[in-house]
Amino acid sequence: MKYLFVFLFSIFAFGQKAETKEIQKFQDDLNAEYKNPEESPLRGNLLKDFKAIPFFDIDLKYNVKAKLVPTKDAEVFELPTSSGKTKKYKEYGTVTFSLEGQQYSLKVYQSQDLIKKPGFKDHLFLPFRDTTNEKETYGGGRYIDLKIPKKDNLMIDFNKAYNPYCAYNAFDYNCPIVPIENKLPVEIRAGVKYDDIYH
Repeated sequence: MKYLFVFLFSIFAFGQKAETKEIQKFQDDLNAEYKNPEESPLRGNLLKDFKAIPFFDIDLKYNVKAKLVPTKDAEVFELPTSSGKTKKYKEYGTVTFSLEGQQYSLKVYQSQDLIKKPGFKDHLFLPFRDTTNEKETYGGGRYIDLKIPKKDNLMIDFNKAYNPYCAYNAFDYNCPIVPIENKLPVEIRAGVKYDDIYH
């Protein structure tokens, strides 16, 4: 029994290490993107002086298992953006998950433009707000990229939450506004934070 416990603990520890490594890669890739003049939303001195994006400490409790229930007969709708224009989206479904003993639900969407591009047919867009907004995170909320799962469960890792480009550059980008139903009444202290220098 003792050896079985040690074996199972080793598997658990290895899994956590792999998750942490994957999140660190996400952070490294995002920083590399923002440093690259050809990809970065930053301009001028903000790009020149850029060092690194601030993140919350990695916390695996924010990597949650969610149940996905597809929305039947969903129609394409115009999602408002930060510029006042709209973009075509379709509600794909509802994801339900538990965090610290409480259950929450969020809507996931598909961009009708993005899914036409190679490699994005199964892309899901999860915009959300939480109670850290306008304090430690961007007031307009954050985004998470997901993929349509083969079954009805998927992992949502809030450690991979990122800011819309318009948080850093409102002149060149117009970003989808987080729908009101996707506001969480709880702090999500994971993922990208926000620096007031971009206001």
